[in-house]
Amino acid sequence: MSDELGGGRGVYSIGAVARMLGIPTATIRNWEERYGTIVPERSPGGHRLYSRDQMEELRFVAAEVSRGLSAADAHRLLADPSAGGQSLATDGRNGGPRLLVLLAERDPVAADLAEFFLRTEGYEVHLALAVGDAEEQWLDSSPQLAIVELMISGGRGADLCRRLKQEHDAGAVLAISVLRARDEALAAGADAFLQKPLDPLEFVSTVKDLLGASALVARHGHGSA
Repeated sequence: MSDELGGGRGVYSIGAVARMLGIPTATIRNWEERYGTIVPERSPGGHRLYSRDQMEELRFVAAEVSRGLSAADAHRLLADPSAGGQSLATDGRNGGPRLLVLLAERDPVAADLAEFFLRTEGYEVHLALAVGDAEEQWLDSSPQLAIVELMISGGRGADLCRRLKQEHDAGAVLAISVLRARDEALAAGADAFLQKPLDPLEFVSTVKDLLGASALVARHGHGSA
């Protein structure tokens, strides 16, 4: 598959993929170990990181299983598209619903740019330039997604991610940073990580995926195995 929009780069944690696709994490691990068709990248700390392409492939397998195909046959079909006319989804730039995104960013210039991209796609954005303000805004407005710069407030972004997920039951958290900090972000509970400078299309597509509003997420119904 193409690397368009960073399609081949590991971005999403296994927990995020399980939630977005409606597939238990145990099933995803079992498919990986048994069939070896969809093998995620591993971070230095051992975390599984799935690319957009791999998430699309998992969705295809789940859809085939939900239609009555065995998991083994679904993986064979994935590996050999000519066997059954496999057609995987491609990303579309559909307008997003008016969902609320909390943007916790330390750099006002970067914040303005990210906010512009999000508002262009139809999202409502609440901006916070410090950890305390971000947490207050989360409690006051309950956004559907938090985007957290790990270096906010002198490097307290990971702690903010952890509190949002563990104490405030955040649905989705996207961590961003100029640092190579994927392990730190995933250990803190973030559902996905992007390294700066952010590519606008990859950034918006990742937000859409996490909110369940992209063409990739909406294309097929949820499957189970």
